[in-house]
Amino acid sequence: MKSATVADLRNHFRRISSWIEDGETVQIVKRGRPFASLSGVGGNSKAAPLKPDIMVQLKEIWGDRVFSKDEVKAMREAELAEDQG
Repeated sequence: MKSATVADLRNHFRRISSWIEDGETVQIVKRGRPFASLSGVGGNSKAAPLKPDIMVQLKEIWGDRVFSKDEVKAMREAELAEDQG
């Protein structure tokens, strides 16, 4: 089992996450004492991570609604007014 400090997690996360992706369990050390252990979720750890399907989310929010250019412009102006005011 490999080990890493909390600072290593913060500063070298890519390296530590690659250990986990390779099937390694990583023991996290905090102030010289074991704090936690990290391991992969299971299954094929080299599989591509799940990404949210943005089009499904947009359809859930807006349905089949299509906005005109004028409506989009008005929404953007309203957002800018909220940010400034």
